[in-house]
Amino acid sequence: MANNTEIMLAKLKMPLPDMVAAILAMNDELIDSDQVEDCLKFYPTNEEMEQLKKFTDDYETLGKREQYFLELTKVPRMDAKLRVFLFKMKFNVQLSEFKTSLNTVNSACDEVRRSTKLKEIMKRILYLGNTLNQGTARGAAVGFKLDSLLILTDTRASDSKMTLMHYLCKKIASKSPSLLDFHEDLVSLEAATEIELKVLAEEMQSITMGLENAKQELAASANDGPISQGFHKTLKEFIGQAEAEMTSVTEFYSIVCRNADALAIYFGEDPTRCPFEQATMTLLNFVRLFRKCDEENRKQEAEMEEVKGVNVK
Repeated sequence: MANNTEIMLAKLKMPLPDMVAAILAMNDELIDSDQVEDCLKFYPTNEEMEQLKKFTDDYETLGKREQYFLELTKVPRMDAKLRVFLFKMKFNVQLSEFKTSLNTVNSACDEVRRSTKLKEIMKRILYLGNTLNQGTARGAAVGFKLDSLLILTDTRASDSKMTLMHYLCKKIASKSPSLLDFHEDLVSLEAATEIELKVLAEEMQSITMGLENAKQELAASANDGPISQGFHKTLKEFIGQAEAEMTSVTEFYSIVCRNADALAIYFGEDPTRCPFEQATMTLLNFVRLFRKCDEENRKQEAEMEEVKGVNVK
């Protein structure tokens, strides 16, 4: 029964020397990332490599698996070159996705802070809270905890039919209806709740380390001789381009992290106690609850109008 390495090699559409040449040329038109990953997955052990270095018999007497391993022994640090090649192949997509996430986080922070409608609604919530707590120690508050936005639906009127959120929506609808669509200012909020800053930090580190490994292999391959000449030239060009892009991305990443912390500060919260993920999810849930209550108010008013019309008839 063929082992996994032999199955992988059976899928190749080129002779083994040509495959190695394609890797050294970093030619992603002849070999794709899946094939490079397979090469790394089934890379020979150090013991197998040492045994093949001592091989002196006829090449044709070896099985395809051993021939493949023997081809790899001809190139210094072939495993490192494979990893660098794979990093190069995935770099543009990885960086593009990373920048998309950064833009989403940054846009969400900017939209929240710039929304005058959201700010006005927050003022009305504060006023409502102070009115309800008038005469108590909490009746002259200058602010409120962000997570208290979500308990507006927990507090009900004496008849248990209307929550504070319903009341808030009703008051805004009658006095400042233009504020009801404040959610349209926050177009990036929902997408931002799906992003974790910890994951972004890990992604940033992954890209940075990948580029650092590529630079190390660039330095090492300079001493490999003719066999790595093409590889060294292509890698040098790639690193030059990648470093230029990483400079701007690193600066943007720092800005986004500061803006993410500033989101909690904007609401008077401590970023360590109310991190970006918590702040955005709280705001998104508030938006959803607000819209739901507003919709229920409209539905109730429509039903009352309908009943009134029937009674008039």
